[in-house]
Amino acid sequence: MTGVWPDPAFWAGRRVLVTGHTGFKGAWLCLLLDHLGAHASGLALLAEPDGAFAAMRPPVEGESTDMRDAVAVANAVRRARPEIVLHLAAQALVGVGHVRPLETFATNVMGTAHLLEALRTMPVAVALVVTSDKVYRLAGDGAAFDEDSPLGGADPYSASKAAVEHVVSCWRERLRDTGCRVATARAGNVLGGGDIAAGRLAPDVIRAHRADETLMLRRPGAVRPWQYVLDVLAGYLLYAQKLCHDDAPPALNFGPDAEAAITAAALAERLQFVLGATRGWRQGEAAFAETTTLLLDSSRALRTLGWRTTTDIGRAVASTAAWHAAAWRGEDMRRVGHAQIEAWMMS
Repeated sequence: MTGVWPDPAFWAGRRVLVTGHTGFKGAWLCLLLDHLGAHASGLALLAEPDGAFAAMRPPVEGESTDMRDAVAVANAVRRARPEIVLHLAAQALVGVGHVRPLETFATNVMGTAHLLEALRTMPVAVALVVTSDKVYRLAGDGAAFDEDSPLGGADPYSASKAAVEHVVSCWRERLRDTGCRVATARAGNVLGGGDIAAGRLAPDVIRAHRADETLMLRRPGAVRPWQYVLDVLAGYLLYAQKLCHDDAPPALNFGPDAEAAITAAALAERLQFVLGATRGWRQGEAAFAETTTLLLDSSRALRTLGWRTTTDIGRAVASTAAWHAAAWRGEDMRRVGHAQIEAWMMS
């Protein structure tokens, strides 16, 4: 591949704790770690029956743990004995944040604090906390955010993730004496097989196609930094490697080049075409306010890690559609997942 690949020699045999391992990105991350020879353990809520984790069954020693339970989190971390922690567990949906704001803050903010506090008694080398591209204060000018842009968050989900950045900043100092380096990764919108979250574009397209219904788009003109799931996860692993070896920035953006960002309608139409969907789309009601354009400046990740997205939007859409087509045919989805990782590495 044309990008920089995580080092198998670094990851082979390494004990890695993935929180949120039953989620969409968590499942792919565990499968990627398996591909690299790492020993993954996880803590998260139970997996959705139709999602990526249930389908691919990545080899991970998982525990059902609610991040809001400090004692349960501490006990799970102690049993996992990780060298590296990749924290993905979160209430990750903007719409759910509007409906259940207290749960969103409790899970995202206090859940992160519970995890980092549990690490104070453990010999952990790196804790990488995944936040969001939505941590930034919206300016309304469409300019790409870099890591020095002011934090903000006008809705409960975004505000909770911006608050997590402050939690991490606090515990970074508390964990420094233990030798644990703590950082945050801020990624844009991610595409890939097995995402079933309601209100996300690709899952909505796939559900509408399977139900032979017209797709409803709440903001067809919205521009987002969509990118392939394996590109983003490679960035997380490269970041953790860098933090283990020497100093690295306390936060990095992971998103595509600005010229690669497209509208929701354009992405939906591409995915519908590959799926063979015939119903098209129409504009629906927007239940909450969102910015029209959200872009990330990821040049610091390029300079620091050599990281950049290597999968164009066409291949990302094709891989997403192919994964779901294989699932509908009843194929061995762990094998399909590993095959997609191999194809991505060679592209």
